[in-house]
Amino acid sequence: MIRTLTLDAPEWDKREIMRYARIRGADNRYESLIDQCIGEAQPILTYRVCSTVLPVCTDGSILIGNACVQSQTIGKAIRGCEHVILFAATVGAPFDRLIARYSRVEPSKALIFQAIGAERVESLCDAFCAQISTELSKTGKRLTRRVSPGYGDIALSLQKEIFAVLDCPRKIGLTLDQSLLMSPSKSVTAIVGITDSCEEQKASCADCDKTDCAYRK
Repeated sequence: MIRTLTLDAPEWDKREIMRYARIRGADNRYESLIDQCIGEAQPILTYRVCSTVLPVCTDGSILIGNACVQSQTIGKAIRGCEHVILFAATVGAPFDRLIARYSRVEPSKALIFQAIGAERVESLCDAFCAQISTELSKTGKRLTRRVSPGYGDIALSLQKEIFAVLDCPRKIGLTLDQSLLMSPSKSVTAIVGITDSCEEQKASCADCDKTDCAYRK
């Protein structure tokens, strides 16, 4: 069964926006620009997620559509789990059009909107996982950290199976092209485990092999 949710806007994190925009240190000029961009973005942003629960095989792999997925990155994240949640999240196509418009007329604003989009979709994923964790807590379970295609050794080509299983175009208007690029671009697909363990897992840049990432903390 595919579950579709529309969430309320998560709280804004301007520090994350500045990090995604690669702005270092306090700068009132940028803070004013960020506030302007937030005000323009708020009315057109949407927060939609579709998800399903999948079993974990006895060998630690996950059957996603026709793909039996085995990955050290996924295995580490879902160790000890019997089920995972597969989900896709997006903040909507109108925001992409806003970025495209400003890319032509005001590149400085386009940069900030790109950073806002990254912060918004990650905040949406956090909000979705927090909501599911609250629901699971009634049964003594919780979620592990989430991982996504392209992270660690998870093949980006897995997107094809994820989109097929979740029916993303029909459920939340999210599509995938032949180059495996998502549209709207400010979207995420992810896998997160359901566990009985009380040991908390937190996502960390130290877990990722991409040491040259511009956004590495």
